[in-house]
Amino acid sequence: MTVFLWILQILLALALLAAGGGKLAKPHEQTAEAMPWARSFSAGQVKTIAALEVLAGLGLVLPAATGIATVLTPLAAAGTALIMIGAVVTHAWRKEWSQIAPGVVLLAIAVVIAWGRFGPYAW
Repeated sequence: MTVFLWILQILLALALLAAGGGKLAKPHEQTAEAMPWARSFSAGQVKTIAALEVLAGLGLVLPAATGIATVLTPLAAAGTALIMIGAVVTHAWRKEWSQIAPGVVLLAIAVVIAWGRFGPYAW
């Protein structure tokens, strides 16, 4: 199970780093063209979401890999779950039904990681 959790952590971290990094690297206007939901938020809010995604991605792997402050790994997973709840709610509110499934999948992965690392497979 530990190997399975590591695989989930790495996959989720890569997804978060790609999503957050892409939003951080582009101006708000370009992000809003590619992701219509971003029009509902200010540039600062979108950049904050992106920064939280990047931090969560790093937090899913680095503490566990280094053995330093390993409690940050399940906390990053719990934070990711909160971000994904916000994403699912935002897409539902905007009636972007096709965008809900990816958020639900990432939410489920984050919950499994948080459960495993807070619980029976903690460091």
